[in-house]
Amino acid sequence: MKPRVAIACQGGGSQTAFTAGVLKALFENRIQDRVNLVSLSGTSGGAICAFLLWYALRKGDDCLWKRLIDFWQDNTAQTPQERFFNDSIIKTLESASRGMIPQYNLSPSSPLVKTWFSMATRGMRSRFTDFTELLATHIDFSELAAWGVQPEPPILIIGACNILTGRLHKFSSYKESMRIEHLLASACVPSIFPAVTLETMAYWDGLFSDNPPIEDFLKRDSVGIKNLAQEIWVIKINPTTCDRIPAAPDEIADRRNELEGNVSLFQNLRQIENINLMFSMGAFRKEFLAERDIKEPVKIPKLFPEDPDQPYHIPMIDMSDELAKSLTYESKLDRSRENINRLIQDGEKQGQKFIDLRFGQAG
Repeated sequence: MKPRVAIACQGGGSQTAFTAGVLKALFENRIQDRVNLVSLSGTSGGAICAFLLWYALRKGDDCLWKRLIDFWQDNTAQTPQERFFNDSIIKTLESASRGMIPQYNLSPSSPLVKTWFSMATRGMRSRFTDFTELLATHIDFSELAAWGVQPEPPILIIGACNILTGRLHKFSSYKESMRIEHLLASACVPSIFPAVTLETMAYWDGLFSDNPPIEDFLKRDSVGIKNLAQEIWVIKINPTTCDRIPAAPDEIADRRNELEGNVSLFQNLRQIENINLMFSMGAFRKEFLAERDIKEPVKIPKLFPEDPDQPYHIPMIDMSDELAKSLTYESKLDRSRENINRLIQDGEKQGQKFIDLRFGQAG
């Protein structure tokens, strides 16, 4: 039987164009014929990638990755005004991070910020400056509302942070109709966007909670008993290691962001790793296993390179070292065509590499 696979997409702003490239490679290799794709999850930019792929699968698009790549190309700075605006923002942020110019913190809800943004973005495409419109260009949210709850696989899980209760929150197609607000909540960087309100609750970026959601892949209440994952593929944006101690202010901020972005991912994988080790040691009696949803080790990536190899380990889908070392925190906001395209291209290469490792060169 084909293994039940869940794909988790880590968040990271513009850098998640890498994820789009990975997913393109996976589906060009028709992984849907090799595995039973039971779940997709994502946070922030990873949530957008997971959502677009899930939507294409639900609609039965002939080319499952096209909608995803089209979104990222549409998201790039294209006109001279857009390129100038994008480059100016990135250079200003880089100068502030290096301590070359003062940094001012203003609320995204501030009338001053709204007025400045309105003036600065004149002459640009409306969907370049309006994230909601950009999403609506590629996803028919009225169609989503008509679909209602979608309990059949693949299940889509979107991570966000409830800023009033402090709890992690997941929006799941298994339990509710998916809405544009779910994506906006998951991608709501509080320094850029006002909090997203749903009913009486308010949400910020899912990076504050699960990045990306993983534990729900193994919960029958979250995905259904028939959709529990046997393998979890992780598309990771933040590098695990670095080759030198950060010293400059921008280097410190960049490394801190990477570490914070990996905390919840490693915690979730470590919990599964511990359960897998108990399986491997025969810690569970047969009568106990009969009552469990998970009856064997779950295949997951190895957390750290120096960890001992285990039979249940599969590769992590990471950026190439060369690309990862060239990126900065500011590049997570860089929407230049050059930046987006090199991320997509590296994603395609790393996705193909994963396929070759997981199924063999002739697979």
